[in-house]
Amino acid sequence: MNIIDLHTHTVSSGHAYSTLEENVKGALRKGIQILGMSDHAGSLPGAPHVFHFHNLKIIPEYIEGVRVLKGIEANIIDYKGTIDVEDELLDKLDYVIASLHPPVITPGNLEENTDTLIKTIQIPQVKIIGHPDDGRYPIDYERVVKAAKAHDTLLEINNASLTPSGTRQGTVENSRRILELCKEHQVSVILGSDSHISYSIGDFDKCLSLIKEVDFPKELIVNNDIHKLKKYLKKDLDF
Repeated sequence: MNIIDLHTHTVSSGHAYSTLEENVKGALRKGIQILGMSDHAGSLPGAPHVFHFHNLKIIPEYIEGVRVLKGIEANIIDYKGTIDVEDELLDKLDYVIASLHPPVITPGNLEENTDTLIKTIQIPQVKIIGHPDDGRYPIDYERVVKAAKAHDTLLEINNASLTPSGTRQGTVENSRRILELCKEHQVSVILGSDSHISYSIGDFDKCLSLIKEVDFPKELIVNNDIHKLKKYLKKDLDF
């Protein structure tokens, strides 16, 4: 059973529709025991002010029995792999997802995009690369998978990406390729709902269909094991 969902958004992201309290209730409905808050960092239009993230400390660690981890979805802002989160804040967060978003960075060519992701993977506080499946950013997935393995960084299989109404391109084929390479090189992945409303918290149905199709090993999925998650977060978190 998958009990972890770290890629979720609240109304603070500007284009999401549920509060943290509503997301917790969504987590309870789906059996999610560890819920991550990963609102968008400041470069994305509508994102919250940096004060939002510095004030995450006031949120209880447990809400209605659900462990709440305080993270961020950072934006990769240049081909050097730079993210839009200051070092002081990075060290305060429980985890960091880093993603490519077209409103923030114009897609480059295959080599530029691949080098960019690899440089971001090398940032110690970045624990997850969000939706690396977007065909608008051509990627050499074998190089990225090998870099993720070398730096203990998780690649995300994103349920929202695999939804037919999604705006990302080539996501099914690209996610399949990522899974096949992760299986070959024994690299773990994390499933993310990328929920922007409480009703989709813990939704991994599209991810699980693809995982079944490629016969991806259960032991390489982080969402079903708290101890695996702790290994990748590398923080002394109580859960």
